[in-house]
This record gives sequence, structure tokens and C-alpha cells, in this order.
Amino acid sequence: MNYITKPLLVTLTILLIGVFFSYTFIQNFQQEEITLGGEVGYDLTKPTRSTELPDILLEVSGLTDLDDRTVAAVQDEDGVIFIFDLESEKIIREIKFDKDGDYEGITRAGNDLYVLRSDGKLFEILNYTDDDPEVEEYDTDVPVKNNEGLAYDAKNNRLLLAGKSEPKGKKHEDERTVYAFDLKDKKTSKKPVFTFKKKDVEKFIEENKPEKSNFKVKLNPSAIAVHPTTDRLYVLSSRDNLLYIFNRDSKPESIFHLDKKLFKQAEGITFLDNGDMLISNEGGKGKPNLLRFKGVR
Repeated sequence: MNYITKPLLVTLTILLIGVFFSYTFIQNFQQEEITLGGEVGYDLTKPTRSTELPDILLEVSGLTDLDDRTVAAVQDEDGVIFIFDLESEKIIREIKFDKDGDYEGITRAGNDLYVLRSDGKLFEILNYTDDDPEVEEYDTDVPVKNNEGLAYDAKNNRLLLAGKSEPKGKKHEDERTVYAFDLKDKKTSKKPVFTFKKKDVEKFIEENKPEKSNFKVKLNPSAIAVHPTTDRLYVLSSRDNLLYIFNRDSKPESIFHLDKKLFKQAEGITFLDNGDMLISNEGGKGKPNLLRFKGVR
């Protein structure tokens, strides 16, 4: 029988202790690196539910809640709204609202749905539950070439149109703007209601990041939503795999790094009335999916 000598036992013990503390350090470091600033309000490493979406939504580009069971989505080729049942995990209705185009955002305001085309054109689907809903079109004239984010700001009865690219003109270099579309007079604000500045984000990262972390800021909003209880702006930026949380002063309060293994290409975000957050991902070479997160607060 072989016996472990005392010196060997001491050496093994030291190695095991070293491995334990190294693992603990790595885990803590990774967690610090994932989230910067205040709490996100959700554990974005552990969705409470992951749903594979139908192939027709391979390039799902926008998402909005309808009720606690159904959501509506658009994809960036067809002028069709897809009503998706969260329980049966099936498309239960399709609403054709326009010809094919580059549709990027969708949101609900009461009984009406709104869809944003990348060039800034807005489509209003009145009383979407009707068999043949009426559709109105609006030229928002936002001074941004590429627009992807659309959200309902219930507090001010307006829509928020978030540009993925910077506005025209040198004075807005390294900025991303959000314009408002008033739902009463159907007009777009002349000035941005929110302006996200790259320098503010970089300063926030520098003040909050742990050593050796690497956050590459591109700040190209692919989706935006207003949290139903905190009133914060949740902004997805798929190009840098980040979820930004801004306050109404356009200042960053938290940044979360999205794991590419879980978030293939985050293009849609919405909240249910109970606070659950839903994020949709384009499929790329795989399948599109819908991730659900329950609030931890």
C-alpha cells in the first residue's frame, strides 16, 4: 500500500487552497467586470425562461408587450407584425401593415401599435385587436440616418425614437440622440429629449471598472424601453454587446456586458406589467430566441 508522505500532503493542501482562492477571485472579478455602476435589477446571467422563436423571426428586430401572455414583434424585412403567445410559444396572429422594408422598432400605446422604419418613418396601427386595423403613416423627419429604437413614454404620452447612428452635423459627433413623437399632436420634437454622449459613458466606465477589464464603447442603440417602476431608460447596443441604463438626465447609471453565448444579437427589449424583462435575439446562423428575466429587487 502506498502512503502519502507528510511533505506531499502539505504541498497538495497548499495547491488546493491556491486553486480555491484563485477560482473565487476569478468568479468575483468576472462578476465585477460584467456589471458597472448600480444594480441592473435583473440577473442577466440566468434567464427564468428561454424560448426559441419561429424561423420567420430569424431577424427579429423589435419587441413590445401586449399583456402578461402575449408580445408583438417585427423583423427587418417584412411589413408584418407577429403576435406571439408566451405560453404556447407560437405565433397566433399576423398583422400586415405595409410593404417590405427595414423595420426596426415596435411599441404599444394603449390599443394602438407603432412601428419604426430605419429611415424614421412611423406607422400607427389603430386598435390592433380589430380584424382589419386602420394604418396611418408619419414622416417624423428625425435628423438621423439609421433609427432602431422605439419606446412608449407613458409619463409624457409620447414615443421615443432612438437613433443608432449619430445625428447629422458635427455638433453631435460621438452622440446618440432620442427624439420624441407627441401622440396628441402627432409631431416630432425639434430637439432631442435625451442625448447619450460617448464621453459620459467612457468616463463612467473609467470610474467604475475593475482593473484589466475591457469595455469597448460603440454606443449604437438597437432598442430602448422605459422601465415601468424605476422610470430608467434601458438601452440595448448589440454592436458592443452592452445593456446601458440611463436616467432622465441622459447620464449612465449602470452598464451590463451581455454574454454572446446567451445574447446572440440583442435587438428587442420590453417589460411586462409585473416588471419581468424580455429581450429578443436575432438568430444569425442559429435560432432566434426570447429571454425572460424576473426582477431581483
